[in-house]
Amino acid sequence: MKTKSLILLVLFYFLSVSFFAQEKSKKELKAERALQEQKETEGLINSKNFVFNAEKANPLGYRMIILDYNTYTIKVTEENVVCDLPYFGRAYHVAYGSSDGGMKFEGKPENITIEKKKKSYSIKMVVKGNNDVYTLLFSVFFDGGSNVSVTSNNRASISYDGEIKAPKAKI
Repeated sequence: MKTKSLILLVLFYFLSVSFFAQEKSKKELKAERALQEQKETEGLINSKNFVFNAEKANPLGYRMIILDYNTYTIKVTEENVVCDLPYFGRAYHVAYGSSDGGMKFEGKPENITIEKKKKSYSIKMVVKGNNDVYTLLFSVFFDGGSNVSVTSNNRASISYDGEIKAPKAKI
C-alpha cells in the first residue's frame, strides 16, 4: 500500500511540475503585451492614419488643464489633417470675430517626417489652414501614449497629452 501511494505521489508531482512549467510568468505576459502594443502603434504611424485623443492641455506659461475625455481630437490621414482642440494662451494676431477660441483647422499635411527613437517615435508635419500655418510635432511612445506640440504663426505654442488610436470604422 505504501508503494502504491508513493508511486501515485511521485506521478502527481511530475504531472503538476510539467503543467506549471508550461504556464507563462507575469513578466513574460507583460513583455508580450508591450510588444503587441508596440507593433500596433508602429502600424498606425507607418500607415499615417490615426486619431490623437487629447486628455490634457499644457499652455505655455500656464498650468496643465485636464480636458473632457474623447472630445478633442486630431485626425491624421496621409491626405488630410482635421484638428479640433481647445486653445488656452496668448493670441498675437487673430481677425476680429473670426475665431471660436479653439485650435480648429483642416488642411493637407506637408513635409511629414517620421523618426524612430529609442523608446518613441517623432512625427513632424506642417499644415496650412485657412488663416495660419501650423507645425505639429508628435511624440508617440510604444504603448500609444502621445504628446503633440502645436506651433502657430498667430498664437503662442501649446502642447497636449493623450494617446493615438486607430480611426473608428464608418458604418
